Amino acid sequence: MVAFLDLLHTVSQKLKGDDLKALKFLCGDKIGKKKLESVESGTDLFALLIELNEISANNTSFLQEILNRVCRHDLADEVKRFDDSACDSSSEVLDQKEKDRLEIAYKVICGQVGKNWKMLARKLKIPEAKLDAIVQANPYDLQEQLMQSLMYWQKTKGVAAKAEDLVQALKLCQMNLVADYVMLQLDK
Repeated sequence: MVAFLDLLHTVSQKLKGDDLKALKFLCGDKIGKKKLESVESGTDLFALLIELNEISANNTSFLQEILNRVCRHDLADEVKRFDDSACDSSSEVLDQKEKDRLEIAYKVICGQVGKNWKMLARKLKIPEAKLDAIVQANPYDLQEQLMQSLMYWQKTKGVAAKAEDLVQALKLCQMNLVADYVMLQLDK
């Protein structure tokens, strides 16, 4: 996380006044007008985006997108290099066995958990703002809402994402039958 904050600080220092105005404008649908008025630097803006879970060390796509849209391709490339180097690190990549286990768990969970999916997402500590964005992007598809929340959870957890954590969260939500069914599928 420290490396990511260093990157954001560096990017902020390289922003010009007009760049910051344009970035603030592009973030108008994500950040309220009152909060945007208090933004005086790139670091202020990035702190708000982190707080809203729009950007993180594991998710720089929105940052790259807005930097490209304000024609700061040099800064977007710098963020992309950071992203690529983080992905190249072997400690940041889930092993194939755990990826397969998570895929099995996702399939079972999406097939078995219905309208109570938000309870599970909250147990996985997914922020309300992210849940609202997921619902807005997929208003009529509960399974897709749940899948997007699980994928977000995996992305934020990185290599720490384990199928057993999903089973534990299901149990905490009193979804014991689903938890048992996930374990049954994982043990096959």
